[in-house]
Amino acid sequence: MEGKLFLVPTPIGNLEDMTFRAIRILKEADVILAEDTRTSAPMLKHFGIDKKAYSHHQHNEHQATSEIIKFLKEGKMVALISDAGTPAISDPGFFLVREAIKNDLAVECLPGATAFVPALVNSGLPSDSFVFEGFLPVKKGRQTRFKKLAEEERTIVLYESPHRLLKTLEEFAQYLGADRRASVSRELTKLYEETVRGTLAEIKSHFENNILKGEFVICISGCEEVKKKNKYDRDN
Repeated sequence: MEGKLFLVPTPIGNLEDMTFRAIRILKEADVILAEDTRTSAPMLKHFGIDKKAYSHHQHNEHQATSEIIKFLKEGKMVALISDAGTPAISDPGFFLVREAIKNDLAVECLPGATAFVPALVNSGLPSDSFVFEGFLPVKKGRQTRFKKLAEEERTIVLYESPHRLLKTLEEFAQYLGADRRASVSRELTKLYEETVRGTLAEIKSHFENNILKGEFVICISGCEEVKKKNKYDRDN
């Protein structure tokens, strides 16, 4: 019998967000793959999962995948976790999933924690249609992406690190307009969770005067002019 690859979401901050099913799968798995074993070890111990985790990250996933495929073909149950949230969402996992599918192996992703969903719902911006950008390019292609997003009619959702947040907000204000409505969430599910809503200019001003700590989720309203034009074209 061939095995199965499970993608198991883990809490993005609050350990109470772990699901019963996720704990069961991790306890039953023959192999646990973790983005950073130093990060995952305390979490696994907290839930009584007495099992060694093996590193699987962006620097070794290509080399390690062939061995994992071999385990799956031998009938082993493999569980993949990232440092926080759902694997393959701006984290390692896509390459392994693609290779497992190529080899006609079973893949199952459990529902669970991911940062952009609560940030989007909590933003107050339209959530019926949105585009998730992950992390923007740091250098090559960055300007092109901003120009493209300036014409996006859907709500824009992306991740950003603390040391690039102010620069990114400034660039969005430059390309989309300083008065574009937005929301920035940080430390989701943690003690100091914070969501700041307003224009891009107002949000940038807020974070210029506050400590930049934690992972950030930025939500930005879509372009109203493009939205109105597209609605007119559809209606006519």
